[in-house]
Amino acid sequence: MKIKIKTALISVYDKNNLSEILSTLKKHQVKIISSGGTYKKIIDLGFNCKEVSEYTGSPEILDGRVKTLHPKIHAGILNKNKDKIHKKQMIKLGYENIDLIIVNFYPFQDILNSTKAHDKIIENIDIGGPTMVRAAAKNFEYKTVITSAKQYNSLKDELKLNNGKTSKQFRQKMSKDAFLETAYYEAVISNYFNKLSNDKFPSKKIIFGEKINKLRYGENPHQEASVYSQNTFSIKQLSGKKLSYNNYNDMFSAINITKVLPKNLGCVVLKHSNPCGVSINKNRLGSLKSAINCDPISAFGGIISCNFKIDRYIAKELNKIFLEIVIGKGFTNDALKILKKKKNLRLIDTNTLKKSDTNLSVISRSDNLLIQESDDIILDKKNFKVVSKIKPNKNVLNNLIFAFNVCRFVKSNAIVISKNLSTIGIGSGQTSRLDSCDIAINKMRKFKLNDLNDNICAASDAFFPFTDGVEKLAVAGIKAIIQPSGSIRDKEIIKLANKLGLILVFSKTRHFNH
Repeated sequence: MKIKIKTALISVYDKNNLSEILSTLKKHQVKIISSGGTYKKIIDLGFNCKEVSEYTGSPEILDGRVKTLHPKIHAGILNKNKDKIHKKQMIKLGYENIDLIIVNFYPFQDILNSTKAHDKIIENIDIGGPTMVRAAAKNFEYKTVITSAKQYNSLKDELKLNNGKTSKQFRQKMSKDAFLETAYYEAVISNYFNKLSNDKFPSKKIIFGEKINKLRYGENPHQEASVYSQNTFSIKQLSGKKLSYNNYNDMFSAINITKVLPKNLGCVVLKHSNPCGVSINKNRLGSLKSAINCDPISAFGGIISCNFKIDRYIAKELNKIFLEIVIGKGFTNDALKILKKKKNLRLIDTNTLKKSDTNLSVISRSDNLLIQESDDIILDKKNFKVVSKIKPNKNVLNNLIFAFNVCRFVKSNAIVISKNLSTIGIGSGQTSRLDSCDIAINKMRKFKLNDLNDNICAASDAFFPFTDGVEKLAVAGIKAIIQPSGSIRDKEIIKLANKLGLILVFSKTRHFNH
């Protein structure tokens, strides 16, 4: 069933492209009703318009909080055109049909990003707009609802195709989009109030996001996928092929690691969401080389993320190996010229990356969500206790904490071996902690044959349940170990460390990453 558009109510915060849709409505002889700033804009643009207060016979009150919340407005939107009872009631009350609603909301999310003033935030919760949109969307059999300036062209085409009418198919699609808008809007507001009351795990949890990109496919070609963001997407791709699902997954993992490293010093090499090399060095080129050299074979085809600006010297080094993605906190012009020679190489700038306003991580399994706080605590020396007879010097302790910091980003069971604030062996994702030890040791020996001397440290993401893991590391040349406490065999571990002349440090926190 096609419905002729005779009367439209327009109330928009975003007034871009308003003149072009008004021209279309004028062409089809549509009567316009509006209020507030939208009414003034329509008049300024030279179009005829009746103000809502004149239309309803009721003035705007409460500083504009009540404008469109009136029976004449909502009866005009919610009545069923073909229903005899509705028709009689509308005639009796002197109410008219409103066939088209063009509404977009106060920018609540933008206000959240620009101020912490609670009163200003509250005043930017739109009431009248979402109420009208929901009403029109519910009554899509008879009413058309437009919620974004991006839909104006579709409306223009629809009216042109149907001589000023809209089809049910079009109205239903616009209704679907309208409920998406209201649901998203309410979710952002709900999230704000949850934060206000520090309720991270309310009785009902709403996950929301705006689609950034539809991806070619998911983890595998037979899976569909898209990427969404809960806030303004502030990661910029400067060059290269489009990012895939796996690229995004790896990129987010790499960025999370570089964020916890000292500013302007850290470099991470990552593959399949696991770090295969991490380094912090005042010499940035040295930091990059150390991260790659930890496991140069795994680095091939991986991601490199730096928490510093990439210059020409870093770019030249990066161009020596095949990489999928290079992430930097900005790029110099010389660096871009060098790196863009590889057309497929994706260059990602995180210079404008905003700090997340949530520290929750979400995993979806079928119709269920697992939600927890992110493991983003800042590691402090107070969190650690030296339990061995031999005490670490400052350099050794810093190296141990560095290894432990990297360890929490490695898939469990995780073992990280490090020296001079660079990883030299990483064992990840094994069901046995001993197997993870073997992998880390083998990588260390494979790529560091001439550099196995003192001050080599190892970190474990959880406690060693038996002494065999500690013994295996000691035999491989590790001189200091850091692990969480909590095993019933902690005393045995300490006793063995003292017997072997090891430095042993206990952490108060465990850091599984499943």
